[in-house]
Amino acid sequence: MTVATVSTPELREAALASKAWPFEEARKVVKRLGGTVPEKGYALFETGYGPSGLPHIGTFNEVLRTTMVRRAFEAMSDVPTRLIAFSDDMDGLRKVPDNVPNQAMLRGHLGKPLTAIPDPFGKFESFAHHNNAMLREFLDRFGFDYEFRSSTEQYRSGAFDDALRGVLRHYQAIMDIMLPTLRAERAATYSPVLPVSPKSGIVLQVPVEVVDAEKGLIRFEDEGETIEHCILSGGAKLQWKVDWAMRWVALGVDYEMYGKDLTDSGVQSGKIAQVLGGRKPEGLIYELFLDAKGEKISKSKGNGLSLEEWLTYGSEESLAFYAYREPKSAKQLHIGVIPRAVDEYEQFRGNYAGQPLDKKLGNPVHHIHNGAVPAEALPVSYGLLLNLVGVMGADATADQVWAYLANYVPNASSDTYPQLAGLVGNALAYNRDFIAPTLKRRAPDENEAAALRELDAQLAALPDDASAEEIQNIVYTIGKDPHYGFEQLRDWFKALYQTLLGADQGPRMGSFIALYGVENSRRLIAQALDKAG
Repeated sequence: MTVATVSTPELREAALASKAWPFEEARKVVKRLGGTVPEKGYALFETGYGPSGLPHIGTFNEVLRTTMVRRAFEAMSDVPTRLIAFSDDMDGLRKVPDNVPNQAMLRGHLGKPLTAIPDPFGKFESFAHHNNAMLREFLDRFGFDYEFRSSTEQYRSGAFDDALRGVLRHYQAIMDIMLPTLRAERAATYSPVLPVSPKSGIVLQVPVEVVDAEKGLIRFEDEGETIEHCILSGGAKLQWKVDWAMRWVALGVDYEMYGKDLTDSGVQSGKIAQVLGGRKPEGLIYELFLDAKGEKISKSKGNGLSLEEWLTYGSEESLAFYAYREPKSAKQLHIGVIPRAVDEYEQFRGNYAGQPLDKKLGNPVHHIHNGAVPAEALPVSYGLLLNLVGVMGADATADQVWAYLANYVPNASSDTYPQLAGLVGNALAYNRDFIAPTLKRRAPDENEAAALRELDAQLAALPDDASAEEIQNIVYTIGKDPHYGFEQLRDWFKALYQTLLGADQGPRMGSFIALYGVENSRRLIAQALDKAG
């Protein structure tokens, strides 16, 4: 996903015309830069992270999509690029997360910057250092090319000092942008600047008065005492919308995407960036994921799908595929979408090699693999694997699955098909947790039973080396025979899925029978006919 491809004249021409969304986004950056290298020497892409919790599927989603835009930009421009993963680790801890140890200790540090709070896990010098390490381990695991930046380090090193002086110089203009957006109670005490108390170490939310913008001096009340305090070199941080804008300007961010829930914040931060003498970066406003009921995913509700859950039941590439598709449309994110995502990814990957260049650039797999799309084709679909392990039962093993595959696919093994080996594990887990506990095969009705008896008779007459296509032709012919009363062919297929596999949808039955074996499939038919009485 992260190794840049060489940009040829043909590729560049196609990229500049492609309607695939990463190229459309990248063209915004090309236009922004006007064909010249920025003074800083590169185009800067940024993604932000709040380190009060652990990285999650949304983190993967945002870094992946931003990386796709970055690579698309590199295909159409010679301007060097950088991607910064920025951690807002100077934020004050507002509440104790539910999923960490030593909660009482954390409660004693509420309000302090996350980098000033002991690590509840006892492994790192602070809570933020722990979560930042988890973020970097997370991003490294997926091979992302990025530079990590800590908000605390940026503030304390003085890297933001010039921008902070700018905030103080334009203090009232920033207040004029923010105050109309706040409720009266909040507006009464609002300040763009949040001083870090020299007494308690807490990030204070108090009204402040600018004393000397060039020296970074402000005045405010701290525990009943009026004090003057320097906000430079870590003496304060900014309210997050102001902080966002300041960061855009200080770092020279050219591209940053964010969720639809931050649309208004993006507008306000864009206005503040302009006041500070900079400009809002280009970016995509993406839609949020929904749960199985179509409701917004909430960490507190626990109605989302974790990254680990996806990777237990599906491939990393399928997750990237799902993240790529239609980022401006809300999509449901739940266990049930995984099988289809796996198979659709494989279908698009299978099509890639034979497509002309313009179609390749519009194919999701081009962006998932940055043009270096693996050529290996899977001999069976994930859906077919799920049907196989479904009839094998919850106690099926990988060795048993490979034994069936060896009868269907020449030289089938985990060595010859390493990607398929991963999907076998995914399918066994999916079957164990979701299919086997609810699997129910219905009894066939009278006409369906007659058709099943005919299918059984014709399967019994087949030679041992009968192909999937020969079997499929038998299935097809029976379904078309008016004697069995199927109004449409799909009614016959649905009957097969429901009576033999316990599913409403399924594979080409010829492929399934060839994979599972004629004799095993005849046993399934016999079991179904027993239910018919």
